[in-house]
Amino acid sequence: MSTPLYSTEEVAERLGLHVRTVRGYVRDGRLRAVRIGKQYRIMRADLEAFVGAPVTDPPDVRRHRHVDVSSVVEIDAVAPETAHRVSTLLTAVRSHPGDQPLRVETVYDEERARMKIIIIGGLADTRQLLEYAQAVLES
Repeated sequence: MSTPLYSTEEVAERLGLHVRTVRGYVRDGRLRAVRIGKQYRIMRADLEAFVGAPVTDPPDVRRHRHVDVSSVVEIDAVAPETAHRVSTLLTAVRSHPGDQPLRVETVYDEERARMKIIIIGGLADTRQLLEYAQAVLES
């Protein structure tokens, strides 16, 4: 089991300091460090002694790509029965948990025989809902 070594940049980021400040602490002897080549490395125990509290590793900050789609579909000349079928299908499919949150709203204007579908969610889920709506509308 190896002891983690931190660079002056990592320590500066953790403490919210400038890198030059951390290097100054090392040079002054206030923060113990090991010089490897031309760079300093600080052991966790030395950093904890300097801070006076345990040091925890930050959460994994690698970013994961997250894509949201906002879709508004307007359909003319829709019978009330068809609008009801589409609305029921999309609401039922939406209730199954997926990878990302999914929101579906449907509105039907009986006077104009017009339906509006609003979908907010991930790419794959939105595509699937639109394919379901298309299948019902084309049947």
